[in-house]
Amino acid sequence: MTFTPALQDLFALGVIAAVYAFYYLRSRKGPQGSDSTASQAPQRVLQQDGKEYVKSVPILACEVLPDPDPLVDFDLATASTRDYIYANKTMRYPYFQTMSHQPMHINHWIEIDNEYEWYLGEKARIVEEQGKVALDSLPENDDACGELLELVVDYLPKRFPTLFERIPSGLGIWNKVTNERFPDVSALRGVEALRVVSRLVQDDFLMARERPDGRIYLVGGLLAFPGNYLLSEKMDQPVHVLHDPVPHFNSKLLLSVERTLVRFTPDKPFERSSWMIVDDRSLFWHNIASVPVPDTLHPKDLFLRVDHQTFRKLRRTGGIMFGVHPVLKRIGTLADSPLVPAMLAKLHTESDKALLDYKLVEKYNPILLPYLQEVTEQQIARGLIREEDLEDVSKFREHVGGEFPMWHVKPTREAQAVH
Repeated sequence: MTFTPALQDLFALGVIAAVYAFYYLRSRKGPQGSDSTASQAPQRVLQQDGKEYVKSVPILACEVLPDPDPLVDFDLATASTRDYIYANKTMRYPYFQTMSHQPMHINHWIEIDNEYEWYLGEKARIVEEQGKVALDSLPENDDACGELLELVVDYLPKRFPTLFERIPSGLGIWNKVTNERFPDVSALRGVEALRVVSRLVQDDFLMARERPDGRIYLVGGLLAFPGNYLLSEKMDQPVHVLHDPVPHFNSKLLLSVERTLVRFTPDKPFERSSWMIVDDRSLFWHNIASVPVPDTLHPKDLFLRVDHQTFRKLRRTGGIMFGVHPVLKRIGTLADSPLVPAMLAKLHTESDKALLDYKLVEKYNPILLPYLQEVTEQQIARGLIREEDLEDVSKFREHVGGEFPMWHVKPTREAQAVH
């Protein structure tokens, strides 16, 4: 039989496709020749509360995340995080209980700002003073702590080459800001690994994992900046117990949260943010969590605390890594954020009462609300907003001026005309 050139080309393409498919499918096979998304490491017997159970540690097969883009001109003196008034759907009206999470670009995993050294100093002091209250790990989590440290050490010199440098051995890191060198971190596990992490980033990290009962448990962490709860009170608890004080969480969000944490893979990190109003910079434990707001405190000196929360699953150990970077923004600075004071006032008066009570609003609303009203009136007088803008404060993102980073909503032409 004679093939035309067109048929010969088609036949050749078919052969190439068949060979490619063969090797692709073979690469997807598990050790027994069956399709799988994870190969199992040797099983280990772990002890917990006097009980033994067997846990296999997955090596998750998925796409590898790209390296972060290097910030080659990064200047620590002027550095800031993203503006979480606008990023991550942190502030929203109407306000109700939701995960409000979104895919995370690898560039946003670790953020560093001009208060980096202060954060690290506070973290060192708290870890030294509080011990296991702020730094702990169960045996089943020790390997995951080592893997977290490896990721941090790999990430920082790539993202912030002006601040960090890999030590020539390739096993350690030099923090050029604090001039601390960690020559070899490859063997560190558990709390010793987390201790090094605390000397590198502003973020706290909580560590969790799925147990044989199918639930997610908190199994360790570095938690120097919780604000109003303690790591030692939460250790070894499942998600539904951890969040029991949070209104509506177990009734509305628990199943979707657990499903997300079980199913998401190392190549699909995500992020979200939460907020609260606090009265000081004591990140470990804010005064407002225990005592009334002082009568002498001016409302502009309250702080909007935003916790940037990042979620990654560890490829080798299967551990779940929950990063928390608290950012404080003085309420007085909101005077220059169009419509934000009005939005914040509505949020504090028209949201679910149980959620507001959980955020301790009764402690600061008597001084905050009159101030927000005053600032809103000033914004109208200054031409930052119009009276009719108050009819829909949910559009506050449309009023940001200047440059519009990718996490902002681009203003409408009408909003630009106002400016």
